Amino acid sequence: MKLQAFSLAVLAGVSVAVKIPFIQSKRPTLQRRSGGTDISVSRPQVLASNSSGSTSLTLSDVHDLIYMANVTLGGVDYLVQLDTGSSDLWVMNSPTPIPNANITSQTCNLTYGIGWAYGSISYVEAEFAGISIPSQAFLDVSSAQNPALSYGAIGLLGLGFDSLSTIDATVNSTGASTGRSFLNNLFQDNPSEPNFIAFSLQSTADDDQISGSFAIGETEPQYSNVTSTNKIPTWPVNSPARWNVLLDLFIVGTETYSVSTGVQGAPSNQAVVLLDSGTSYTYAPTDVCQAIYGGISGAQYNSALGQWIVPCDAEINMALQFNNQIFPIHPLDVSPQSAGDSSTCVGSFVPQSVSVGAGQFDWLIGDNVLRSVYTLYDFGDYVSSGNTGSPYVQMLALIDPNQASVEFHDVRGGTPQNNITYNVSNDGSGSTTVTLSTDVANTIDKLSKYLPAMLAVMALNALVLIIILLVGLVLLCRRRGKGVRTRKTPGRLSPMPMNIISTRFPDYAGHQEPHTYQPVSMALTEDTLFAPPSPAFKGESMRPGDRPKSVA
Repeated sequence: MKLQAFSLAVLAGVSVAVKIPFIQSKRPTLQRRSGGTDISVSRPQVLASNSSGSTSLTLSDVHDLIYMANVTLGGVDYLVQLDTGSSDLWVMNSPTPIPNANITSQTCNLTYGIGWAYGSISYVEAEFAGISIPSQAFLDVSSAQNPALSYGAIGLLGLGFDSLSTIDATVNSTGASTGRSFLNNLFQDNPSEPNFIAFSLQSTADDDQISGSFAIGETEPQYSNVTSTNKIPTWPVNSPARWNVLLDLFIVGTETYSVSTGVQGAPSNQAVVLLDSGTSYTYAPTDVCQAIYGGISGAQYNSALGQWIVPCDAEINMALQFNNQIFPIHPLDVSPQSAGDSSTCVGSFVPQSVSVGAGQFDWLIGDNVLRSVYTLYDFGDYVSSGNTGSPYVQMLALIDPNQASVEFHDVRGGTPQNNITYNVSNDGSGSTTVTLSTDVANTIDKLSKYLPAMLAVMALNALVLIIILLVGLVLLCRRRGKGVRTRKTPGRLSPMPMNIISTRFPDYAGHQEPHTYQPVSMALTEDTLFAPPSPAFKGESMRPGDRPKSVA
């Protein structure tokens, strides 16, 4: 694999705004890496067959792309991966030690979705495209396992927030505040300048490399309109740990699909997605991937791979909507070809959930999507108090769907489509829900077959219940009709006769104390709703002490 040299462009004057050409490198071996110490993502395996016979297809057979640039430490240039999904800077100290580095006794281990790096927290004078930082904390790594190393990179530069930095947290535990991230130090040293970075991840004709630019404090002239697009707030809005934003919905062909979230506190009709330039593919919920690939003739989900196998000549037109803005995705990036077999393509939207300690995002969006947009990451400008405002993201769509269709069929064959349009859904709810999984769909289909019989049984039960109620009412009415005496004064506060014993049983009158009538609220009478009937008694002569006989 050949590497191409790029010159650095630095603006004149005192401005911090710089543009850094960088290389997107790819190799036959695919590995996935996502930044953050608390992200756990299992690596999918693949086994597929094609028309030429049964053959194994592993993830190493499809393109993996990472983005790299030079950072200068102690006067020496080191090629590092640029990663918006993490926040730490680390560099291998072999085969030669990093010159002029102040190595401390503090050690830590940086853990990623795939891979790790272990070493000592150190300080060194750093430079990034002509901007110097007198003392930058980094991890002087003595041992590491990370996919970036197999691409020629010797380290990694995290472009996230301080709150995600393991180095900063470790240094803070000692009471010091010298472990801030690279970008934090760069922006603090230049508080009057815009605190944003911008990515352009563009293809070239070279099959081995894809070039682009990484800008600090300015934008590419041809993409200057990005600053006029809607500002997409991070989630959470204040003090985020990652570049998380809210996704309104996604569109596949002519169908619009709603999304949902499992992140506590996030809007229920949006999804929290992480924008991660350190990841090649996008990892989304299973039903989302089913909606993207399930309707393609000949497409099938490979459980061993954990991905979809898609016919290479099947054009999949799709788009994402953020903050009421549509961003089409190039169809060549939705189903990339296998490096070993051009007739086999895989789905770049991987149906695999991403496990995060606090459930901080629903999707992890990688380079297969970010290549279709020009992205500006604003950390928030400094205010008078010395703090920064709320961060946000701005994106500019780079894909013309009709031109992308032509480019797709130039590579894959067939006839391009035209008049491809996407309409913004202002309510963010979408017009169609995500396709149900196969098991749920089969269950619903079986239930629908037995639904008439179930309704008939329910109707019969209801009829029997009505008959029982009618019989009970008839019996109740007949019982109430047997000589029941009615009060002369109806009402729940009707007076009751006092001194019954002295009236009907004179012998007991001397034993009773005088009684003053006290009406009782809500007393049960015969005209009270649902009150049981009052019993009537025979009025024949009785001996003192005998119980009266009920006529009921």
